Amino acid sequence: MSDNLQAHIRGDVLAHVSGNLRRLRQAAGLSQAALAEASGISRRMIVAVEGGDANISLSSLDKLAAAMGVRFVDLVRDPACAPSAEINEVAWRGAEADSTAILLGTAPATTEAQMWFWSLGPGERYAAEPDPAGWHEMLFVTEGTLRLELSGAAKELPAGSFTIYATDQAYAYANAGTLPVRFVRNVIS
Repeated sequence: MSDNLQAHIRGDVLAHVSGNLRRLRQAAGLSQAALAEASGISRRMIVAVEGGDANISLSSLDKLAAAMGVRFVDLVRDPACAPSAEINEVAWRGAEADSTAILLGTAPATTEAQMWFWSLGPGERYAAEPDPAGWHEMLFVTEGTLRLELSGAAKELPAGSFTIYATDQAYAYANAGTLPVRFVRNVIS
């Protein structure tokens, strides 16, 4: 599934993206065409996301947020909840029932810091698009063995280990084992 949010899953973070994107775009005084030009995301995709009819990658949501001058969490947060550092929303589901990414919270950084809890079922793989220069991730594996692929090179991270790396390169998480892999992911920009 790559890093796409699934449009048919409601009750997850995607339930808020449609309305938040429309509201924030209008507040920024941008037409869909202007947002498409500023973000590099097609107008067709923006129309589909605002209509709740599309899958969109997490990195594409980052691009839309940057083009509107808001944070990623502003697009995914439940607008009915008071702003706080806690988000606690599912932002990605894989094909396996044991595969999810939960955005736990965010904190101020140069731009932003996010804390996620990830789980990958056996055989699951999540491929991410490179982020802009200056973004980093810190991973801590709590259960199983995570296979981290950075620019084509693979590294096995068993439970209890961690790594820190720049995300301005191709990267992916994979579970080559027979049991779920769980890890904490911090994103910093």
